[in-house]
Amino acid sequence: MDIRVLRYFLAVAREQSFSQAAERLYLSQPTLSRQLKELEDELGKQLFVRGTRA
Repeated sequence: MDIRVLRYFLAVAREQSFSQAAERLYLSQPTLSRQLKELEDELGKQLFVRGTRA
C-alpha cells in the first residue's frame, strides 16, 4: 500500500466523484479508478459503490 493511493482515496471521498477527484489530482479518470480498484483488491473490501449517475 502506498501513501499516494491513500491520498487518491481521500480525494475521491471528498469530491464524491472519480472524475472530479481525477481532475483535482491531475490524473486521468481510468488511472485513478484502476489505482483504487487495486487498493480494494489489496484490502479485500469494496471501498466505493460504483455506478452511473442518474
